[in-house]
Amino acid sequence: MTQFRPGREVMVAGVGLHPFGRFSSKDLAALALDAVLEALKDADVRWKDVPVAYFGHVYYQGMSVGETALAKLGLTGIPIINVENACSSGSTAFWQAYWGITTGVFDMALAFGAEKVPRGPVTVTADESPDRYIGADHMMAGYGLRMRRYMEDTGAPPAALAQVAVKSRQNAALNPYAHRKQTYTLEEVLNSRPIADPLTLYQCCPTSEGAAAAILCAGDALDRYGIDKSRCIKVAGAVLRSGGYNSRGSDHSAFSPYRTEPAALDAYEMSGLGPEDVDLVQVHDAATIGELQQLEALHLLPYGEAWVATQEGRTGLAGSIPTNTDGGLLAMGHPFGATGIRMIHETVTQLRGEAGPRQIADAKVGLAQCSGAGDVTTVHIFTR
Repeated sequence: MTQFRPGREVMVAGVGLHPFGRFSSKDLAALALDAVLEALKDADVRWKDVPVAYFGHVYYQGMSVGETALAKLGLTGIPIINVENACSSGSTAFWQAYWGITTGVFDMALAFGAEKVPRGPVTVTADESPDRYIGADHMMAGYGLRMRRYMEDTGAPPAALAQVAVKSRQNAALNPYAHRKQTYTLEEVLNSRPIADPLTLYQCCPTSEGAAAAILCAGDALDRYGIDKSRCIKVAGAVLRSGGYNSRGSDHSAFSPYRTEPAALDAYEMSGLGPEDVDLVQVHDAATIGELQQLEALHLLPYGEAWVATQEGRTGLAGSIPTNTDGGLLAMGHPFGATGIRMIHETVTQLRGEAGPRQIADAKVGLAQCSGAGDVTTVHIFTR
């Protein structure tokens, strides 16, 4: 049973983004600080006026990393909460900030995330887990199994899934923040080296470094802080869900893709909007199959149609459901703690009409969906 008791209207007043890529000369705190400073400047608010901060991160780089990152701004005694929730860490930090404001505890909040992901395959289990020795811990292996099953069930050809990567790179070529800006042909994607059959290298997101930040403020407090209302974007829905019991293993990515559907239905209910109202969407696309399945789980496309929509160009910048307009994980890269807020940065930028050459015409409603290991899913809906 859903229980939504939002009170005050919550707005995104500012966003900031450090480019994604590899930055050997910068530590995690420096990446985070750049994004935070940009968000504060964008919102035109002072650090001393921020009453609480939530920091999303995953990899261990010392304790209380949020405090370390913000110390250079000056520690002011405010609560700083460090959030680890797998790939949804950043979007979970944002979710917490939203509920802290709408329930009246705070007038304003900073949500930020940063990560320096090591190179190579990503593992999600403990060091001693048997999964590490039998190959079940390799995330792309799980995506490969999901892709094989989807192709078998829907008749999707390999070229349709590879087209997702082609589209993502085309979008990223218009985005100065992207990790991978090179464009590829369909043949180049299909012929890139195998990673987890049928997934090839260019169908998998790169591990990356980067940071993102957002300033949230109660609608009734905007005047008090002198915030420009014309650039504020409303948070219409904010939902976080984890998985339920599944006899085949609720967290086995081959059999039970992340539980986006329940979170999406809750978000639609909370916002009073439906999938037909969404003008653009950001989804978790660590691999090409992820984009297709998330679009269907969000009810933006019927089951088995996402691959067709991709081939027809419906998910492109000029299509009916523009998807991952900044390049998504496939081209932006995936610094875990930053990814969820990066999605929100792009959504807010689009709804403001500030996305430049990748701008979606007359966008009024945006949705950002982010998944994480452990069957964690966040869905946020934004309106202007």
